Amino acid sequence: MVGPSQPRDKVAEAFVAVPRVDFLPPDVRPWAAADRPLPIGHGATNSQPWTVAYMLRLLDVGPGQRVLDVGSGSGWTTGLLAWLVGTAGTVVGVELVPELVAMGRVHLGARFGWARIEQAAPGVLGWPDAAPYDRILVSADGGLVPAELEDQLAPGGRMVLPVRQQMVVVERAASGHVRRAPTGDLFSFVPLR
Repeated sequence: MVGPSQPRDKVAEAFVAVPRVDFLPPDVRPWAAADRPLPIGHGATNSQPWTVAYMLRLLDVGPGQRVLDVGSGSGWTTGLLAWLVGTAGTVVGVELVPELVAMGRVHLGARFGWARIEQAAPGVLGWPDAAPYDRILVSADGGLVPAELEDQLAPGGRMVLPVRQQMVVVERAASGHVRRAPTGDLFSFVPLR
């Protein structure tokens, strides 16, 4: 029970509501509770839960927001984001590998009608057709903060992504000014492209 001195942990609640095991291939489901990345095929992994929680807390997703999930993989982060934004929000997951798009769509199913996973278009980063986004989560390391994704960020928006193994928070002010702040924490991710 959450009391007056205990703030709600929305991310922990999302992890309970959207269990990782539901978004894993059958052969790795026995290890769903392990706090480590798990292979999902095609050279991709389902990220370590601690890392996902860390990124989601930095992202600070709220109800009703429009969110872009770059590198949706097996669909777990798309599902978590959908739970966090609720029915008033929207989530677009984008994935490069067609087999992972199909897997993510199956895992996501119809449980979140306001979330979808799309096949990334060749040479296009993100999903500009539905931009701007209040929040952007990037689960792959491109070695820099991509201008294409900054352009898809709404005024007042926030993006969290790894850059050369360091987690970075990007914020766009209402004025349009973009601020990039490395957290100092290091992580290992698959390449963005």
